Amino acid sequence: MPVRPRRAAAALATTASIALFASACTGSANNAASDDPKAETTITFWHGWSDPAEVKAITDNIARFEKAHPNIKVKVVGGINDDKLGQALRAGGSKGPDVVSSFTTANVGKFCASGALADLKPFIEKSKLDLDKTFPKVLQEYTQFEGKRCSLPLLSDAYGLFYNKDAFKAAGLDPNAPPKTWSEFSKVAKALTKTKGDSYERLGFMPNYLGYETVVSHYMSQWDHAYFDKDGKSNIGKDPAFAEMMTYQKSLVDSLGGFAKLDKYRTTFGDEWGAKHPFQTGQVAMQLDGEWRLKFAKAANVGFEIGVAPMPVADDEIAEYGKGYLSGTIMGIAPQSKKQNAAWELVKYMTTDTDAVVGFANDIGNVPSTLEALKSPNLKFDPLFKTFLDIARHPESTTSDGAVNGSAYQDTLQKFAQQYEKGQVPDLKKGLADTAAQIDRDIAAAK
Repeated sequence: MPVRPRRAAAALATTASIALFASACTGSANNAASDDPKAETTITFWHGWSDPAEVKAITDNIARFEKAHPNIKVKVVGGINDDKLGQALRAGGSKGPDVVSSFTTANVGKFCASGALADLKPFIEKSKLDLDKTFPKVLQEYTQFEGKRCSLPLLSDAYGLFYNKDAFKAAGLDPNAPPKTWSEFSKVAKALTKTKGDSYERLGFMPNYLGYETVVSHYMSQWDHAYFDKDGKSNIGKDPAFAEMMTYQKSLVDSLGGFAKLDKYRTTFGDEWGAKHPFQTGQVAMQLDGEWRLKFAKAANVGFEIGVAPMPVADDEIAEYGKGYLSGTIMGIAPQSKKQNAAWELVKYMTTDTDAVVGFANDIGNVPSTLEALKSPNLKFDPLFKTFLDIARHPESTTSDGAVNGSAYQDTLQKFAQQYEKGQVPDLKKGLADTAAQIDRDIAAAK
C-alpha cells in the first residue's frame, strides 16, 4: 500500500467514492455547533498516513495539541483512504470521525458542493482568522469551492525536477545547469539516455503519463493555461496551451524510443513509495516529483549526488521559470459531528499554529502551509529543500481548478492524453474539443 495516495495516483480511485457524498451529506445543522470546546471531551481524527515515521509525526503533533488543550483528547485513526472516508461521512453516527484529512485536493470541489465536509466560515469568523495573512493564495484557492470553504490546508506539496548529477557528468552535461525550457529538456533527456538492446540501461526521463507523477496536471503547470472559461465551461479545446503541451509530450515520448518501448521499460520499475523507485535505483536520470522524494531518496541511500530544480517552462515563458504545481493535504470537519467546536480547535491548531506546522513539516518532510511557517527559523531541512520552498512561494505556481464533480474532469482529460501519446488520436484539435464537451456534460449532470 502506498505511503501516500497522492493526487497523481489516487484521482481515479477517489472520484467514485466521493460520489457517495452528494446524496447523503447536507452539511452540519447550519453550522450551529453547540458543544463547549472548553469541556472535557474526546474527538476522533481520521488521516491517511501509514508510514511508521509519518504516523509518529502525527502522534507527536497531536500530543502537542493535547498539551495546549488539556480538556480535549484525540483518538487518532490512521491509514484511512478516501473510500473509507467517504463511507464514514456518508454513514455518520457516533463511530465516525469528527475531524478528517485527505491528500486529494482535486476533490475539494466535490467535498464543498455536496456538503461532505462542514462549512468552516462560521468557525473562521468566530476565531477572527485572517486567511490572507495566514495562507498563500494558491492554498486558499484549493481548499474552497465557489466561495464555500470546507477545508484548510495542512502542509503542502511542491513539484519540481529531481536529477542525477553523476549521470549529468557522465553524459558531458553541466550538473549545476539543469534545463530551464522544454526544448532544452528534450536535448538533455536524450543525452542522458543509454539504450541496451531493445530496452534501456538508463533513461533520461520517463515522459509517459503512467510514469508515476508525470500526469497531465503536473505537466500543464509549466504552461500558462486555464481549464475553464469565465462561464465555467471547459476551455481545453480553445486554450492553445493544452495542445502545445500534449504535442510536446508526445514528441518527447517519440524521441526517447516510442510509447511501447518506454511502457515496457516502465513495467520494470519498483513501487513509487519503496526503495526501488526508478530514480533512486538510477534507472531514470530525471524525475518529476514532489519534495517528499528527498526523504525517500535519503532513506534509500542512493549512490549518486541528487540535484533539484524547478521543472522547465514553455520556451516563450522563460520569465516564469521557477514555478511549479502545488497541492497538499487538507483538513475538515465531519458535518454530522456533535463536537464541531472541539473539532475546530484541532483543525485550527494543526493548520495555523506556527510551531505545530513547522514541527510537522520538519517531521514529514513536506512544505509548510502558512506564511509564517515558510519563513520560520525553526525549519530544519536539507539545503536542497529550499528549491521547493521557492516553488511554493513563486507567484506563477498553480494547482488544478476545482469542479463540482471533483477530479472527474482531470480523469477524463488524462484518459484522452493517454490515448494521444499512444498514437490513437488522429486529430488532436477535434479530440480536445470532444473531451471538453464530455467534461461539460459530466459537470452539468453533477449539479
